[in-house]
Amino acid sequence: MVEIWFAIAVVMIGGYVVLDGFDFGAGALHLFVARNDTERRQVLAAIGPYWDGNEVWLLASGGVLFLAFPKVLASGLSGFYFAIFLVLWALILRGIAIEFRSHVEAPLWRAAWDAVFGVVSLALPLLFGAALGNLVRGVPLSSDGWFTLALFTDFSARPPVGILDWYTIAAGAFAVVAIVAHGATFLVWKTDAAVQARSRRAAITLYAMVAILWPLLTLATWFVNRPMLTAAVSRPLSLLALLVAVAGLAAVAAGLRRHRELMSFAGSAAFILGILAATAASIFPVMLRAIPDEALSLTAYNASAGPGSLRAGMWWWPAGFALALVYLATLFALHRGKAAAARQGEGY
Repeated sequence: MVEIWFAIAVVMIGGYVVLDGFDFGAGALHLFVARNDTERRQVLAAIGPYWDGNEVWLLASGGVLFLAFPKVLASGLSGFYFAIFLVLWALILRGIAIEFRSHVEAPLWRAAWDAVFGVVSLALPLLFGAALGNLVRGVPLSSDGWFTLALFTDFSARPPVGILDWYTIAAGAFAVVAIVAHGATFLVWKTDAAVQARSRRAAITLYAMVAILWPLLTLATWFVNRPMLTAAVSRPLSLLALLVAVAGLAAVAAGLRRHRELMSFAGSAAFILGILAATAASIFPVMLRAIPDEALSLTAYNASAGPGSLRAGMWWWPAGFALALVYLATLFALHRGKAAAARQGEGY
């Protein structure tokens, strides 16, 4: 049962990254691919039906951790207290920027909110990527399962560590490039004319960078968590997930080259899911790695809820997940085709 809930947590987090990732990427990119108000409203129209629903997957992921691995959630929320507040403020500002920009037609007003939207959309994958880097590198867990982190220490990735060091910054930078590239493939799929052409050029450049940075980040991971990479090449699920990621990259390249927009977006989603699944399969059962003493790590086994709670959760989670998938499929079906900028006075 513990293994099933670990897999469920990975599925929920992966779903959040793919879904909210494309509108993060579109937001970070929209100042560059949309040159006037009409084009920017086209970008907002493309993500408008999805962005607020996508954020619910973050809450659902937290709910899964609360049910199945409450010690991990409690320790993580406490240890990353400052970083989580930055994430919350960024999410709040992002929603405000989307909703407020069209309330006043003044160019300065809209330009200001467009800048806020772009900056926080860029900051969020940076923060989430750095958080994942912290989990891979490890945190200074005490014997009772708690930790505190300074913002930074000496940037060495060796104890005493902070939230930011050379490895977590590298992980955050890779996340930014990958998520913005993901958003570019979404805009290629959902927009047309000049915005689509610019988004295609951006997707080609950004995914070329992803293909270069991915092996470099893997090499960096060898220096901070060698057991993880050793496990990655010895576990079938990890190898399968890596193949999915590689196939996703190939689909992105083929889709962009052949102007098959949905193929490139689906490939981008597969790449992101593949690398997240490979990471999860490689670190299992560890959920919060302790450094320097790995014996203090919080794992899926020592940090899980009781068997009764896990069994009770299986009564409602499949039904809830099925409803979420039906909602998502319906949403994409209702808004199929290219997005068009709303007319003045019609919101986005």
